[in-house]
Amino acid sequence: MIAFFDASALIYLIEGADPFAARLRKELAAASKKYPDLGAVVSRLSWLECRVGPMRTNDSAILAMFDGFFARPDLVWVDLTREVVELAAAIRVQTGLKTPDALQAASCLQLGGDHLFLTGDGAFRRVSGLKVKILA
Repeated sequence: MIAFFDASALIYLIEGADPFAARLRKELAAASKKYPDLGAVVSRLSWLECRVGPMRTNDSAILAMFDGFFARPDLVWVDLTREVVELAAAIRVQTGLKTPDALQAASCLQLGGDHLFLTGDGAFRRVSGLKVKILA
């Protein structure tokens, strides 16, 4: 089982915006209890999106917290390969999601297997096969 973090979920987790951070921690605790080998997965797009805000405001403390999370040795990265982009295009056509959201969904889905897609955006529910957990 993997927990795929959309950028919004990571922002909730790292920046600690309650009630969303508390919901995410509760969800992760429940998933970890049920799946002791729960893996954490992010896309390169999440990395980009999480860094923009702190870079824009020159908040080196928040940026360092994100960098610490992204440096975890157990973190699995999904690159934006041709296959991910092709699947994202199909998702975008089928659901009307914006390109970044379609890329996030495709990044998760291309891994196959059992997953939990953590996000604050209900629009992801439109993606067939994506097991979405809304934190908002």
